[in-house]
Amino acid sequence: MKKVPIIKKTRLTIEGIEGFMIRKVTPFGTSAKVSCPKRYLGRTVYLVIIKDKSHKKRR
Repeated sequence: MKKVPIIKKTRLTIEGIEGFMIRKVTPFGTSAKVSCPKRYLGRTVYLVIIKDKSHKKRR
């Protein structure tokens, strides 16, 4: 799988959204996934990563 660069910013403004979801990233083989409803298949989505100080690094 190709590595996607993360753009580090502290503020994001998006216009024209339908809504948003909060999901947990879960393991999927040697990668990870975020669940999303099928109705969004083929649509452009944004994954926003937030700082979470309670998150512990996996080894």
